[in-house]
Amino acid sequence: MKMCIAEKPSVAKEIAQVLGATTRHNGYLEGNGYCVTWTFGHLCSLQEPHEYTEKWKTWNLNTLPMIPSKFRIKLIDEEGIKKQFAIIEELVAKAELIVNCGDAGQEGELIQRWVLTKAKCQVPVKRLWISSLTEEAIREGFEKLMDARDFDTLYAAGSARAIGDWLLGMNATRAYTLKYGDGKNVLSIGRVQTPTLALVVERQKAIENFKPETYWEIRTNYRGGLFSCLRGRFNKKEEAEALLQQILPLNLEIISVERKKAMESPPKLFDLTLLQVECNRKYAFTADHTLKIIQSLYEKKLTTYPRVDTYFLPNDQYPKISGILKGLKPYADLVAPLLSGAKIKKSPKVFNDKKITDHHAIIPTGVFSYDMTPDEKRVYDLVARHFIAAFYPDCEIANTLVLAKIGEEDFKATGKQILQPAWRVVFGTVTDKQNEENVLPAYEKGEQGPHSPEILEKETQPPKYYTEADLLRAMETAGKQIEDEELRDLMKENGIGRPSTRAGIIETLQKRHYIRKDKKRLLATPTGIELIHTIQNELLKSAELTGQWERKLRMIEDGKYEISGFMEELKNMVNEIIHFVKHSSAKTIATPQEEAKTEDTAKKKNTTKSLKESSPLLCPKCGKGTVLKGKTAWGCSLYKKSCDFLIPIEIAGKKLTQKQVETLVRKGETGILNGFKDSSGMAESGVLKLDPTYKVYFEKSNKKEKT
Repeated sequence: MKMCIAEKPSVAKEIAQVLGATTRHNGYLEGNGYCVTWTFGHLCSLQEPHEYTEKWKTWNLNTLPMIPSKFRIKLIDEEGIKKQFAIIEELVAKAELIVNCGDAGQEGELIQRWVLTKAKCQVPVKRLWISSLTEEAIREGFEKLMDARDFDTLYAAGSARAIGDWLLGMNATRAYTLKYGDGKNVLSIGRVQTPTLALVVERQKAIENFKPETYWEIRTNYRGGLFSCLRGRFNKKEEAEALLQQILPLNLEIISVERKKAMESPPKLFDLTLLQVECNRKYAFTADHTLKIIQSLYEKKLTTYPRVDTYFLPNDQYPKISGILKGLKPYADLVAPLLSGAKIKKSPKVFNDKKITDHHAIIPTGVFSYDMTPDEKRVYDLVARHFIAAFYPDCEIANTLVLAKIGEEDFKATGKQILQPAWRVVFGTVTDKQNEENVLPAYEKGEQGPHSPEILEKETQPPKYYTEADLLRAMETAGKQIEDEELRDLMKENGIGRPSTRAGIIETLQKRHYIRKDKKRLLATPTGIELIHTIQNELLKSAELTGQWERKLRMIEDGKYEISGFMEELKNMVNEIIHFVKHSSAKTIATPQEEAKTEDTAKKKNTTKSLKESSPLLCPKCGKGTVLKGKTAWGCSLYKKSCDFLIPIEIAGKKLTQKQVETLVRKGETGILNGFKDSSGMAESGVLKLDPTYKVYFEKSNKKEKT
C-alpha cells in the first residue's frame, strides 16, 4: 500500500479523487492501491522547557539561559490531534511507500517531517511538489514524484527556524518578564516580532520628534505650463521675494525642448507580499485577511500556491499560458487580443528560471468558478488582471523636458503624456491623471514672452506612519526605504520573516497590545514603546541583523551554510542577551492591563467623550466609508464614488450637533430632541431615525427632550 499524507482534509480529498482513492474511512480515504490521510497543520511542536528538565518549570533568572543539549518534538495535547495521529501512525506502520503531499514550502516540509518522525516512519518517502491543486497539476506531480532526501536542506532550514524561535523566544521572554515585568503579565519577545515592533516605534518616534521647517519656492506660469526655479528651496522669504521682483518685468525665453518617447512595462506578477500590499492599499484588507483569501482561492483550484516570494514564472510555464488565458471566462474581451493569432509575448521580466526558488509567482490556474465570496472576487480580479496585463505590449509614453531662462535664472517644466495605453486598458487606466494634468503646450526653442511668477510657501513633512502595506514592505527590505524595484528584489534575501509569516507577526503584535490600528495607520502603544526603549541589545531589535539571520536560513535551505554553525551562533546570541539583562538595572514596564486601568480612570473623569472621538464614524449604509461633515450635510467619504448616504446639517429648522449625528449613525435613531419647527413655524419635539434605505426621517413626539 502507498500512503499519501496531505496537510489538510480538503487537499487530501482533491488528491484522493485524482488517485481513485474514493472509499471513506475514519481519518483517511482508500482505493486503487493508495490510502490518503491528512494532518490539521501542526500536529507536533518542540517540547516545552519543563519537559526537558524540572528546573526549567519555574521562571527564574538564575536558570537562564535554557539551551537543551538536543531538541525533541512532542504531539500537541489536543484530543482531535491525538485521534488523527493514531490513524496516521497505524497507516505508516502498514505502508510500503509514503508520499509527502504537504504544502510545497519550508513550513509544509517541517510539519510533515515531524509527524513522520513521531510516527517512526521506516519506509521510503517520496515528495509531491506542485504549485496548484488542479487535476492536471496533481497528475503531473505524481508522474514526477521526487525523493524526499532532495528536500533535506529545506527541512534543515525549517528546523533551524523553529529551534531559533524557541531559543530566542523562550529565553528572552522569560528574562525580560522577570527583570522588567510587573509580576502579573508576560512581556513577549520574538526573533521577528521584536524588530518589527522596533520599526513601528522608531518611525513613531521620528514623527513625534519632527520639527517642520518653512521654506519657499518660486514657479511661474508661461502659456499654461508651470516652470520651477532650479535654485530649489529658499530658506528665507526675503531672498525669494527679491528674486521674484527681479524676474517679474523680464520675459521668459525657451532655451530647449526635449521630447523623448519611452516604454512602461506592465506591472509585475504577484508574490504574496506584493499582493498583501496591493490589497491593503486598494481594499484596506489586513495582510492576514489577504493570506486567508488567497489560500482559499488556491484550495478552490482557482489560483496557484500563494506562499511565494518571486514575481517570475519558469520558462516551462510558457506553453501553458494560452490555455490559462482561455480559461479566464469573465475576461474574454481582454484576453481576445492576446489569442488573436499572433505569438504571445515572452518577456524576461515575466519568465526567468534564475529567479524561481520553490515556486513561481501567484497566477490564475485557468480553472474558473463563480463560487467566490465578494472579497475572494476582489483578490482574484487583481491576480487575473496582473496576469493578463503581463502579456500585453508595453505602454508608450512621451516625456517632455523644457528648459527656460528669465534673465540669468534657470527654470524647467516637465510633462508626461500617454501615447499608446497598451496594458493600461486591462486596468481601465488609459490615462495617468496625475501626469496628464501636466501635459505641456507646444513650445519652440527661442520663443519668449511674459509670464506670471509666484512664491509658494511650503513646510518640510514628517515621515508617514506605517500602514500594513508599508510595514510589509519594510519587513521585506529589513527596514530600508527602497523605491527601486530591482534593488528591493535584491534585498529580499535579507528581509525579516517569510512571506507566509509576516501577516501573522503583525496580527500577533496587535493581539499582544504592542501596536494598535488607527484607521489605516499602525501606532505603537505605550507598552510597545517602553519595551523597545528598554531593550538595549541591538541583536533583539535590529531589523537589519534579523534580516541577516533570514539570509543564513535561506543559505541552509540552499545547502550553502551548515546548520551546526547557525545553531552555534544562535546559542552565543542567547547567552549574550541573558548576560546583558541580568547585569542591567531593573525597572517596571507598564503592561496592557495596567494601561487599560489608567484609561478607565480617565474615562470616568471625562465620561464617554474620548473613545467616540478617536474612533472613526463608519458609514452605516456601505460600511466602508466614514461619515464626514461638509458645508450643508454630513455624508459618506465615498459619496462621489459609490455611496449616497447623507444627513442634512439642518432638519426642520433644527441644526444637528456632532453628538446627535453620531448617535443617529451608530444607533439608527436619536433620543427625543427639541427645536424642530413644523410647516406653520410651531415648535415641536421628536426623534430622528434612519429608514431601511438609510434615509433620515422625523418622528413626532409629545414628550420632552431627555438630556
